[in-house]
Amino acid sequence: MHRITLIKILTLLLLIVTISVNAQHETVEKAHVESDSSEKGSLKTEIKEYINHHLLDSYDFSLFSYTNDAGEHIYVGAPLPVILWDGGIKVFSSSNFHHGEAIAEVDGNYYKVVHNKIYKTDAEGIITFDEHQHPTNVKPLDFSITKNVAVIFLVGLLMFFIFSRMAKSYKKNNLMPTGFGRMLEPIIMYIRDDIAIPNIGKKNYKKYMNYLLTVFFFVWIINLLGLTPLGVNVTNNIAVTLALALITYLLTTFTANKNYWKHIFWMPDVPVLMKIILAPIELLGTFIKPFALMIRLYANITAGHIVLMSIIGLMFIFKSWIGSPLSFGLAFGLALLELLVAALQAYIFTMLSALYFGMAVEEHDDHH
Repeated sequence: MHRITLIKILTLLLLIVTISVNAQHETVEKAHVESDSSEKGSLKTEIKEYINHHLLDSYDFSLFSYTNDAGEHIYVGAPLPVILWDGGIKVFSSSNFHHGEAIAEVDGNYYKVVHNKIYKTDAEGIITFDEHQHPTNVKPLDFSITKNVAVIFLVGLLMFFIFSRMAKSYKKNNLMPTGFGRMLEPIIMYIRDDIAIPNIGKKNYKKYMNYLLTVFFFVWIINLLGLTPLGVNVTNNIAVTLALALITYLLTTFTANKNYWKHIFWMPDVPVLMKIILAPIELLGTFIKPFALMIRLYANITAGHIVLMSIIGLMFIFKSWIGSPLSFGLAFGLALLELLVAALQAYIFTMLSALYFGMAVEEHDDHH
């Protein structure tokens, strides 16, 4: 009898101990999962902030950064000139901001970088915000040479150097290309024979060739630089794509013949009532075309950068022998695809521009 009672007590104790150990294990495991979840959430936020920072323009040309043994954040790059109009021209180096971590003092005025924009402040760097968390401080007119502006100048000088030497070699060797010109000649011939002439016509294509060649190589080179570790993202700045689309629009508008405007405002062989209805729609279409050019280039390049950087960030989130290599392989494949996208977006922008030019100079036979 005593033996049976002892067995029951030991069984009950064993059951209690088992339940306690399992409960403790579940608590520890739950805490570990919550810790991992918290760590991953913080890492995701950090990756998101890094991607947003990667897409933005900056007042200095930073190549990379690291933390030294003393815990200081060291940036490797080059400062750029900051040019402001605040009751007069204020010119100083972007190194005064220390990558947005310090306040710049110029002629008794204080300036601070907030959300990648310069605002006027006081010696303590106080910035006030409205209910939408937008700074309410005075923002001086900004004419600074930012990273994107510097790259645009550098690409412009590079193109001028390459094509001026190519023109001299053509002149010197009886229209025969030499050196690097042999690689560029097939591309130039393709733009002339397969883009300009079919869309504009042999009669008018020559006056647009300078712009078509310039915009193609400019967009292509800029897109390729965006795939390098330099952090250059010019065509994902909507102001740049707006300027390119605006040039196309102005060239189309000011070189268009009378037939182009006649078919917009007073279409032939169309009832008068329909002409009145269609004229505003056709006029709106002249603005929609460059708007589509602007959005297409901006959206495709921006989306490519976001997806590529997000996939690279997955390597640090997975932290496994399976997930990280898969993310790296996918990122590598997407980077190769982005090389094609860089040329494809330059081709599309050039093709559509040539198409708009052709519509502007097309000669219609109303009696046909």
